[in-house]
Order: sequence, then structure tokens, then C-alpha cells
Amino acid sequence: MNSRTLPNPVDDAHSQGTFFANEAIRFMESNKSGPFFLWLAFKEPHHPYYFPVEYAGKYKPADMPLPQGSPEDDRWIPEKFRNLTDDERRGIIAAYYTSTEYLDKNVGLVLDAVKALGLEENTLVMYLSDNGYLLYDHKRFEKHTAWQEAVHQPLIVKTGKNPLGASNFNAIVEYVDIVPTILDLLQMPPLKEAQGSSFGHLLYNPDRPHKEYAFAEYLEDNMAMVSDSEWKYVFATGSRDLGIGYKTGYGPSGVVHHLYDLTTDPKESKNLAGDTAYFETLNHYQGLLLPHFPKNPSGCRCVSGGTHDGG
Repeated sequence: MNSRTLPNPVDDAHSQGTFFANEAIRFMESNKSGPFFLWLAFKEPHHPYYFPVEYAGKYKPADMPLPQGSPEDDRWIPEKFRNLTDDERRGIIAAYYTSTEYLDKNVGLVLDAVKALGLEENTLVMYLSDNGYLLYDHKRFEKHTAWQEAVHQPLIVKTGKNPLGASNFNAIVEYVDIVPTILDLLQMPPLKEAQGSSFGHLLYNPDRPHKEYAFAEYLEDNMAMVSDSEWKYVFATGSRDLGIGYKTGYGPSGVVHHLYDLTTDPKESKNLAGDTAYFETLNHYQGLLLPHFPKNPSGCRCVSGGTHDGG
């Protein structure tokens, strides 16, 4: 995972992300006189944390924070991460930060072009991302979990004419809400097949309720979760060791339940599922989770996470 914080051997002008940004700008220049839809998917900062040579050395591994995790994390550490040195761990984090800065530059190129082309006031812009990497939170680096660092994803919406101006809201939304929201804001008919619901009203009234909780699931490890602003419940069958190259070496765990009090334990370090004092809470969140399975018998959305922040 680029523990040596090495750049890709290419300069910025000829790098992939910069090419994508410039192609997007050319597309907008050619279509600025009429309606258009532009979907721009950068790879960064996905593993292996790509960045061109000009960005080498921007972040020093020695300066990187190194989370400590908790003893409860130890059972779930993939074998490939156990014997890394602290220097290697910090090197991975530095590479991620560097790749993120490279991404930010390219997003900026596109947003600057929206403004320069006179499209700012009549263009809906949405920024969202893949699930984030743990970066040694919970003593792991990948993202295939239901911990907050993996399922809490960025979501920024710019309508051009939002009467509230720049604002943040703490409503719970899910990525399945994206398409209904786009159609709502563009005043187009809704899709009957859409699983989510529009959060467009939050741009005008951030205090209006949207969703009680977020749901996510990850098929590879048979894991599912529900979470609101106070509690998170995670269930996994534990029928096999962790998949796609992240096995722990301990074998299948069997059925596991995780219950976290997000108010007192935002880092999700103490599992309360086995504490009888929280039986009613556990039962409540299990009741929220179970109905999702008959609704989607053909498969799952793979940690299609919700986010607790928007703006």
C-alpha cells in the first residue's frame, strides 16, 4: 500500500487524474450552451495511493498521526498488516494524504472551469466518494468494515442558487439517495426503481427530518449494519475468514454482533453487544436491520454507506 510513499513515475501534466480533469473541462467547453451531464470518476486516493513526481515529499511519514486502536481490534487484523513497522504504517498514511492532495488539485481545476465558463449559477455539482480507508484506525488499513472511518463518506452539494448559502447539516443520508435527489433538484420525474429518497429539502431546511438511520452491507464478509446518530449495530455471519486478500488467519469467527454507543464511544472501541444492560438497545437495532434482508433477496449493495454529514 505504498509504505515507501513513492510517486508514480510520471509528471503532473501527463498523469491520469490531470488528464481526466482536462477532458472534463473540454467537455464542458463544448457543451456549455445547453444541458449536459458530466460524471467524472477519479481513482485517487484509492490504493496504491497514486500521485505524480511533483507531489513527492509533500507529507513526511514521521509527521503522520498513528491511531492506537483498542484490544478489541486485534481479532480482526488481517495477516498482511500485523508485521508492519510503525515507519511503514506512517508511510502508508503519508502516501494517502499525498494522493488526496493530488485529487484535490484536479477537483479544483474542474470547479474553477465551471466558474470561468459562466456555469456556476445554473449547474448542480455533487462531490461524493468511495468508502474511505481506515489508515490504521482499528489497526487496519483497508475499508471493508462497518466502522465509522469506512462508512462515513464525503458528500458536498452545490446548487448555485441555494438560499441558505454555504451550510452544513447533520442529517443522516445514504448514497442510494443521490439519484432521487438529483432528479428532485432538477425537477424531473422520480424513478420508481430508486431505493433511496431525495434529501433536496435539506438544502432549504436543514432541520427537517430525513432518515432515522443509515443501512449498509458488505457481501464479501456477510456483514450488515444500521446506525443513527447515537448507536450503531453490526451483524456478521462469520462463516468464513475475511475475504479478498484480507484474511486474519484465525479462521471463521462464527456469528458476531457489535453494538457501539456513538455518543460516549465515537471511535467504536467498546463492543456492548454482550452486556445484558444493553439488551433492549440491541434488540431495537436488530429490529431495524432484519427487515432489510427480505427487501433485497437478490444480493447486497456492498457497504453502500450512509454519511452523517452533508452540505
